[in-house]
Formats: sequence, structure tokens, C-alpha cells
Amino acid sequence: MNRLIADDVTLGYDQRVIAEQLSVEIPDNSFTVIVGPNACGKSTLLRALSRMLKPSRGRVLLDGEVIQSYPAKKVARTLGLLPQSSIAPDGITVGDLVARGRYPHQGLLRQWSAEDERVVRESMASTGVEALADRPVDELSGGQRQRVWIAMALAQQTPLLLLDEPTTFLDIQHQIDVLDLCAELHEDQGRTLVAVLHDLNHAARYATHLIALRDGKVLAEGAPAEIVTAELVERLFGLRCQVIDDPETGTPLVVPAARSARGAAGKARAREHGEDAGAGAGPLLAKKPAVRDGVVEDDVAEDSVAEDGVVKDNV
Repeated sequence: MNRLIADDVTLGYDQRVIAEQLSVEIPDNSFTVIVGPNACGKSTLLRALSRMLKPSRGRVLLDGEVIQSYPAKKVARTLGLLPQSSIAPDGITVGDLVARGRYPHQGLLRQWSAEDERVVRESMASTGVEALADRPVDELSGGQRQRVWIAMALAQQTPLLLLDEPTTFLDIQHQIDVLDLCAELHEDQGRTLVAVLHDLNHAARYATHLIALRDGKVLAEGAPAEIVTAELVERLFGLRCQVIDDPETGTPLVVPAARSARGAAGKARAREHGEDAGAGAGPLLAKKPAVRDGVVEDDVAEDSVAEDGVVKDNV
């Protein structure tokens, strides 16, 4: 049995259902990427897998047990989370923020140690931010900040790492840097990674396992080379395209059809999807994740704050 499973879950916010009777398994030792159009349930599924959102029906299993049955700190020693938007405390340095990833390993009988110091240094070195240790986080570029947050997640030393749109708001160079780092964590350290990405070509290039989600349902899943076809792209995004081999990697590369070739029907579908995405954005943004001490707790509300790597309720 794989370590992380969503079993027949129904997910939503307030009275709105986002996904119903959804089942997925995250293959162990994979780099799994979840893709799909806006408001299809990608981030909602990731929140459920990370214990932030409790299913109204069904269950999420971690090592065979319902994830809500575990204490928050125990989950945080197994599963790390990088939310879409993380807010660092004002003035905190890179070194201090990364060190907060060690919080799940602290306790009354377990105080800061040389081992903690070593893990923090290695986490910063792995993400290329060691030279920034004394810099305030709020002075860094977007790409640098993202690497720092990943370093904090690495400091938790969890075998599972979940990332919600880790390349959002980054330029193309920083997007590739972050995805290269994720691939290295998977390949060199044997971690299981689960990421939500918007760019299907990035997903096809980096993922070992792909989950294609639309309207809260899995349309296809498997190795990118096996499932990424022109037919799937049209079903998933309403986009006519060709799928060719990436000349650099040999992975599937989606080439959208020319505007004239798409025709009126394609434009109508694109408009329809745009309207649907806009209408559905509000409820999905109603509750935003935050991080405190590496611990993910249930149903984080909009007024949560990010501090010490821990996610808590209404801080």
C-alpha cells in the first residue's frame, strides 16, 4: 500500500462541493504532479492530502491510518507542505526561518541540538541559500524566497513533501530552478513529492506520475509519456493541439494549434472555460494556507498567519 491515499473523498468549502467521490493514490518514491484547469480541485485535493482540509465524506490515509487521527506534530514529521502563499514574520532572517522547520522535532525532552544545526545547514546548502543565511527574508527576490521556504520544508526531514503551485509568480528562469531542485530532491534524496502545477509542459517534463483533474474528477493518471495526448489535452483544457517529443528530454511537449486552426468552436470553449474559472475562484480563495513550525493543522482559515513553519487555525 502507498503511504498517502485519498479514498472516496468529497471535498468542498461551506456548501460548495469541489470534488465528489474522488480517489487517488500517491505512488511512493514518485514525483507526482497534479494538473488541470482553474478551479478543478487541484489545490483542494492537495489541502486534503496535507490534513489542512477534512473531507466531508471518505478519508485520507497516511500509512494506513486516517490522517486526522494523528497529532499535528506527528504528521509534520512525516509530511512537509509548501503552500501557495507563505508569509514570513517581519525581519526574520533566512537562517532563523529555515530553523523553524525543526519545530516538529522539538519537545520538553528534546531541545535544539548540534543535529538540528547540521540539518538546517544541509537544507540551506541543498537549496542554494546558505550564503543568504543572515539576510532578512523580506529583502529577497521571489525565486530566492521560494528556495528558502523549500529549505524550511526540507529541514523537517519528511519523506513526503507537498508543494502547491511552487512556480507561481516566478519568471521562467526561477521556475526551472525550482523544478530542477524538486527533481533533485526526488532523484538524489528519494523523497516522494506531490506538486500542483499549471504548466502542462513543465509537468510532463519533470513528473514521474501525472494526475489529470477536471471538475473534481480524475480524467487520467500515469506516466506522462503514457497519458499526455492531444485527446487528453482537449478533454482537460478544451484546447486543440499537437503533442510532440520534447527535443531536449523526449518527454511529451504540447504545441497549441494556431488561432486560425482552432476556429470559432475552440474560441467559444476557451471563453467558456475562462468564465467558469473566474466564477469558481472566490470559494477556492476563501481560505488560505499558512505555515507555523512545520505542523499542518485542520481547515486553516483566511486570517491565519505564517510563522515558524506551522499551519494552525485562526492564529
